[in-house]
Amino acid sequence: MSEMLKVAVLGARGRMGTAAVAAIDGAAGMELVAALGRKDPLDVLVDKGAQVVVDLTVPGSTEANVRFAVEHGIHAVVGTTGWDAARLAALAELLAAHPETGVLIAPNFALGSVLATHFAARAAKYFESVEIIELHHPGKVDAPSGTALRTAQLMAKARAEAGVPAAPDATETALDGARGASVDGIPVHSVRLAGLVAHQEVLLGSPGEALTIRHDSFNHASFMPGVLLGVRSVGARPGLTVGLDGYLDLEG
Repeated sequence: MSEMLKVAVLGARGRMGTAAVAAIDGAAGMELVAALGRKDPLDVLVDKGAQVVVDLTVPGSTEANVRFAVEHGIHAVVGTTGWDAARLAALAELLAAHPETGVLIAPNFALGSVLATHFAARAAKYFESVEIIELHHPGKVDAPSGTALRTAQLMAKARAEAGVPAAPDATETALDGARGASVDGIPVHSVRLAGLVAHQEVLLGSPGEALTIRHDSFNHASFMPGVLLGVRSVGARPGLTVGLDGYLDLEG
């Protein structure tokens, strides 16, 4: 019998954490060794022999959690937002001193969402105008979503590399926020509405045509295949990986 992969979940009492605990507990080849709330001591991870930790906490806690994991040789799969460029750079520096440890920072674990972002980045250079609408439940604490930020960044990069000029926009006066937040020049609009879970539309347009790429997560079960993929893969991917697409074969 093969050895079970020992996994711990941080943020285990939240909606994502609860779903992750159930998914890991029922997954073949995995043993859930700890399910911790935000205030539980991290030393439990070491005491229980965790090999992979899944961080689903809050932006104010995630950096310290991941640092603890890396310093103790525990791989980390992270779905918490708040990882800006400075935090990622600091994490990459830390990982350089722990070259056998892997960390995955994933703005979204839904495989369909990862594919939609990939398709949007591939399509972005072919259209004159691009905008993003992201829609989430009203309990979400950040806006725009991490998924929308990453989508906009990848689209903007593709457009810049292809030499595509800025999208036309004759707006001269507008109420604050009317044109959304500008992420590398791409407008991103955030909706917070009761009854929603996680949804995103990428709108691309040129004279005479429009393309919409939309993904919908109707419940937290949609994220679990990606979480399990991350847990199974992170140990074989030392260093820092940003985006679950780094674990998928999307270039073929």
